[in-house]
Amino acid sequence: MSQIPIDRSRNRDDDAVAQPPGWSYNPSAMNQRVPIAIVAMVGFAIATYLAAYQLDLVGSVWEPFFGGGSERILNSKVSTILPIPDAALGALSYLADAVTGIVGRRDRWRTMPWLVVLFGVAVGPLGAVSVMLTIFQPVLFDSFCTLCLASAVLSVAMIGPAMDEVLASLQYLKRVKGSGRSWWRAFWGLDGDNLVGAG
Repeated sequence: MSQIPIDRSRNRDDDAVAQPPGWSYNPSAMNQRVPIAIVAMVGFAIATYLAAYQLDLVGSVWEPFFGGGSERILNSKVSTILPIPDAALGALSYLADAVTGIVGRRDRWRTMPWLVVLFGVAVGPLGAVSVMLTIFQPVLFDSFCTLCLASAVLSVAMIGPAMDEVLASLQYLKRVKGSGRSWWRAFWGLDGDNLVGAG
């Protein structure tokens, strides 16, 4: 029985073009993105648990260090100022981080800039809001929430790796614009030439 020949040249070509020009690594590689998605899912689990407390689905919240601090913060006016609890919004944001972080190939910085930018928008504001809410805890409530602090740490930890990929996409779009082609088409992944080797 004859074997079907495997064309390995395409894989070699894909490997060569996957890394952004001038970069020593590929910020869109799965080994860069999977850890972010895992961190996002841990954050999703924490936020979902906190949202369950805010929605009265569980009677208490785990707090090993700050006594009633978690309940005080989770029941505060800041946490309930929106129509849905802030922890529920956090859970949705973490889920968006995970989905936008994992979708796409290892060259998505140039084939799907729109998704990379959406990923950055999902990760960046979540980290900023987490830092802001962490600052509010001692200032407004004279207390802390352990799981809220853990969530903030996870949010901030995702920002750096996510912004690296966004930077690679923005550099690519700048090269597209500099070549006289439509950066708008490139943004949506419609630029067939992709300017892969442009420096």
